[in-house]
Order: sequence, then structure tokens, then C-alpha cells
Amino acid sequence: MLKKKAGLLTEIALMVFCAFAVRSTLAATFVVPSGSMEPSLMIGDRIVTMNFAYGLSSAQLPFATAPGEHDALSRRLFGRLPARGDVVVFRAPANHREHWVKRVIALPGDRIALEHGRVWLNGRELPWRDRGVGTEILGDGRRAEVERYDEILPNGVTHVLFKRLDDGPLDNLSSFTVPAGHVFVMGDNRDNSADSRVPVAQGGVGLLPVWNLEGHVMARLMGWHDGGPDFGRFGRP
Repeated sequence: MLKKKAGLLTEIALMVFCAFAVRSTLAATFVVPSGSMEPSLMIGDRIVTMNFAYGLSSAQLPFATAPGEHDALSRRLFGRLPARGDVVVFRAPANHREHWVKRVIALPGDRIALEHGRVWLNGRELPWRDRGVGTEILGDGRRAEVERYDEILPNGVTHVLFKRLDDGPLDNLSSFTVPAGHVFVMGDNRDNSADSRVPVAQGGVGLLPVWNLEGHVMARLMGWHDGGPDFGRFGRP
């Protein structure tokens, strides 16, 4: 009897380990918690990530604890950097129990600055293309009209962003070089995103250690809006 119980417990433990291993190395789903990535991702959108896109790290385990920021990339098995424009899920630097989502704008060694809301990358202003007017869903459910633009990154990746304020509090940033082992991330909703423009001590991301990366967002599966499922949200962010 004891042998049977021990065998059953071993099988259960193995199943739990396999489930964690699959989640940690293959794919995972998350629900978008905020509007910081509008219009690409809306509150309630369910997204799926490819977790081995940037290699494997302990950040992908259920109970992750940061090892420290020094040479973060070396702590990833088969690690590689994301591409500019990748939408990524990561452990929030201030609270590793939280999963945040932003877009990678600059990589280690890139020189980045912001002037009047426009991103300058390695001495060149990222082009914008006017897309008219969009609708931002505010935190209390109200809707507001905002300007929409395509932003074009140096590698040709184009994404839509929202811009509501002229010379808002996050619109200017002195030029600096992104250090090794870190990336600079931003939300597509430029006036409503606590991202790399905001220090960790002030509730933002700051310069994101590569260790914190959990996965590359590959698709929106569906959304949950206005009290019901929205399957029309399926697609790439």
C-alpha cells in the first residue's frame, strides 16, 4: 500500500513538474490588465506568448526571484535579445509577481532620446505617419478621442500608437545609451504608460533587465469587452 501511495505521489509530482516545464518553456497566456498598450492591446485582451523566444530564465518559473541586474543576459539559457518592435511580457521590476506587457524600442548600445513626444534612436527621429483619430478607453470606462499614428522603427517594424497630449510629462528625455543586459520599452498609448521613461521608484519599468523577459507576444486570442467575449480581436499586436 505504501509503495502504491509513493508511486502515485511520484506520478503527481512528475505531472506538476511537466506542467510547469511546458508553461515555462513553450507558451503561456495572459490577460492584458491595463490600457497602456492601446490600441494594439486593449484591457481584457487575452494574449499568447512564445516563452522560449529569448531563451530560458528563472523569470519564467511560477515563483521567480530576481538574481540581480549585473550581466542579466548571461542568466538566460540559449539567451538572445528581442528585436526592436517586439511586444514582450515581463516580470515587473518592482514586483516580480506582476506580469507587464510593453513594446521594445531600444536595445543595448542604442542611443535614445525623446523630444516633444518623438523618439530619437541613434541620432535619427523615428518617422510617424498620420492615421487620423482613434478611441481610447479610459480607466473608468469612458471613451476619449485621441490622435493615431504609425511609428516606423529602423528595422521596418511599424506599429500604431495613441497620442493625446502635446508636450506631456513623459514627452522629453535626455539622450543616453541603453546599457548592456537591458532594453528600453514603451507602451503604445504614449501618454498613459508607466514604462522605461518612468523610474522603478516612481512606479515605472525603468531600464528593463533582460532577465525579466518572460516571452514574446505572438497573438491576441480574444478580448472581453462591454460584458462579453470579442473574438474580432484575434491577430498580431
